[in-house]
Amino acid sequence: MVNEPTPARPRRGLRPTRRGRLALFIGLVLVLAVAAAVLVPLLTRGPEVERARSLVIPEGWRASQVYAAVDKALAIEPGTAEKAAGTADLPLPAEAKGNPEGYLFPATYPVTSATTARGLLRYMVDTALQRFGADHIAEGARRNGVSVYETVVIASIVQAEADSVADMGKVARVIHNRLRLGMPLQMDSTINYALNRSTLHTTKGDTRIDSPYNSYERKGLPPTPIGNPGEQAMTAAIDPTPGTWLYFVTVAPGDTRFTSSYTEQQRNVEEFNRNHRSGSGG
Repeated sequence: MVNEPTPARPRRGLRPTRRGRLALFIGLVLVLAVAAAVLVPLLTRGPEVERARSLVIPEGWRASQVYAAVDKALAIEPGTAEKAAGTADLPLPAEAKGNPEGYLFPATYPVTSATTARGLLRYMVDTALQRFGADHIAEGARRNGVSVYETVVIASIVQAEADSVADMGKVARVIHNRLRLGMPLQMDSTINYALNRSTLHTTKGDTRIDSPYNSYERKGLPPTPIGNPGEQAMTAAIDPTPGTWLYFVTVAPGDTRFTSSYTEQQRNVEEFNRNHRSGSGG
């Protein structure tokens, strides 16, 4: 005889204990909190911050070179920065007569899509005023019997003439010695500035040009800086190396000869000319 199976007892649904209910509630809260933490930044994230680009202004660049670099960096019409310089109300010393040459401080500047030519040029001038307005600069200028602006002019010539940083102090001394003796500076760099060029060769014809920057025919300093000097050139201008030199010439790269003898200078110049004729003058 086959026995009829006993009906299975209905299974009770699983019911968490009080401790289980508490753990479940805490887990749910944590999940919601994590979700909210992920969601909030997605809802509140604004536009990404623009990363600034860099504009490098090298030591010794002329204002014309700085203007061209600003136009290019800001992707604006050529000539815009130069026009802005005339309308930017730059805080220049009175001696500058509105010309920022010498005060467009060489440094690395941040540039973004919001940067304007006027704002960038003012930033450069403000930086120069901060550096050149230091007490030791003013004190050095007084010690040398010149103004701070004239010191910037001297530093710009030092920057253009010195073959190396090590020579800057000696070049500055030559300038100060010639000014003290009432000699014309006879610096090729001032002729180059007048002719808007850069070259190592100056002809006799060049030295006869009619320009306030012709330091062969005109005594004293040129009316403005001939470029934008850096701090090392300014340091040389206020604290030149002691010496009696009146002449110098770089006969070859790394070989600048300083002397107080005109005869010796002539020999050095002839060596310079030989080197350049033979192509070994760098």
